[in-house]
Amino acid sequence: MIDSCKDLDWNEIWMSRMKGNRLSDRSRDCPSIWESRESALRFWNLCQVNSHRTEAVIRGTDITADSRILDIGSGPGTLAIPFAGRVRHVTAVEPAEGMRSVMWEKMAERGVSNIDIVQKRWEDVDVQRDLEPPYDVVIASFSLGMSDIRAAIEKMMQASSGYVYLYHFAGPTSWDRQWHDLWPRLHGREYQPGPKSDVLYNVLYQMGIYPNVSTFPLVHNQRYSNLEEAMRTLAPPAQAETEEQKAILREYLRGAMFEEGGELALPGSSVRVKMWWAKGERDVNIDVISISSFFFLS
Repeated sequence: MIDSCKDLDWNEIWMSRMKGNRLSDRSRDCPSIWESRESALRFWNLCQVNSHRTEAVIRGTDITADSRILDIGSGPGTLAIPFAGRVRHVTAVEPAEGMRSVMWEKMAERGVSNIDIVQKRWEDVDVQRDLEPPYDVVIASFSLGMSDIRAAIEKMMQASSGYVYLYHFAGPTSWDRQWHDLWPRLHGREYQPGPKSDVLYNVLYQMGIYPNVSTFPLVHNQRYSNLEEAMRTLAPPAQAETEEQKAILREYLRGAMFEEGGELALPGSSVRVKMWWAKGERDVNIDVISISSFFFLS
């Protein structure tokens, strides 16, 4: 199976799937999803409820009190701010205004002053001009929305003197399943999911990078105080703009949501993948997931 895949250009496969995703779903331009401060604050609050997940990421990162970290696609600072309390310096790259606004607010609330924020997409960052390399750790946690992932990783390697950590998805996510059901009814076309970790691993492999790999399932039910709050939150990413589209979305949510703790919850689950390596490291260590699975196109 490895031999049959060796001539494939996995970066081209990544770019093709990213293009298909963006053509089917025009809102998948990642920064545009989070321009709203309300959406960014909701994301921050959800992460605080599940702060044990953040702690697990930090514990699983090779850092010391003197480390310098580059956090790519840092969102509202859900990793950058807790990292900042344990290392010397964090540089956060975040293009979305809503996310940056919440990060500044939470930094002020917590008295954090050792974070620099770069207001650019990773694709537009010049490592030497916009950053202060090298960094002991470069991390991109569920923020791999770059079309040319090989170029993005090469830039991460340029910025790192130590480790690179990537977090991404394996198999369909809960929103992939959700939009698969809704997209034909809302927009008259099929929904195309973005590339997953099988493609990412093979891009790395073709770059001569053989990462450590671990997987972990995650249940992440989305909770709302009522149906109208769910509609306000989900209508923009669903691109439900007309009254007919909103009615379709409302009907879907009524059937999918359940009561939990006095609120409404939309069930969600996914399998997450962590890939990491030290610059110059070539040994592979795979935990939980079989290497053979990465050589099949999902």
